[in-house]
Amino acid sequence: MLIYLKKFREQTMAAGRRRTLSLLPVAALLMAAGMTNAYSAPKTLLVLGDSLSAEYGIARGAGWVALMEQRLQAQKNDTRIVNASISGETTSGGRARLPKLLEKNKPDVVLIELGANDGLRGLPVAAAEANLRAMGEAARQSGAKVVLVGMRMPPNYGRDYAEKFYGVYGKLAKEWKAPLVPFMFEGIADQPKLFQADRLHPTAEAHPTILKNIWPQVAPLLGAK
Repeated sequence: MLIYLKKFREQTMAAGRRRTLSLLPVAALLMAAGMTNAYSAPKTLLVLGDSLSAEYGIARGAGWVALMEQRLQAQKNDTRIVNASISGETTSGGRARLPKLLEKNKPDVVLIELGANDGLRGLPVAAAEANLRAMGEAARQSGAKVVLVGMRMPPNYGRDYAEKFYGVYGKLAKEWKAPLVPFMFEGIADQPKLFQADRLHPTAEAHPTILKNIWPQVAPLLGAK
């Protein structure tokens, strides 16, 4: 009788092990599916900029932000883009608006394209740096990745001021180990025909090049190519 009971227990335990092993592939598949869904969940990109990102003087849908959205859609990438850019915006204005934008949109990536209006008004470099730093820190504390877009001042503002102003972007990007677009006007700054009559704002024809300069720093964060 004891022999029979022993065999029964052994058979029962073996059957249990077989059921457990048979369930492992299913569990692995479910876990993989969950990880894939989490990784591929649509992201949100918040663009905090000035007139250079707000399609000043050009048709709606012709600016680099709209072109980026079109490119993402062509790749079947579901990233949601919130363009919170306002013409005339300064770093202080962006700093004041950012907290509510972060709370409302909960972005995965925040692209900061601000500072041009500070520089054109000759505002202190230290103030612009403090505002950019505050924005970047707020975005990072919310869990978002930060992308900085650098801006150079025209030579008539003086070499010292221009170099100090431009250096702020690289300094902050290095501290945060964040992607930096060195100069959004790379490839068009020396072509007057690509600027509007005010010689400050790019024409619609220039925006594909602006996107070309920005795309490599943003695309990897959005799972785009």
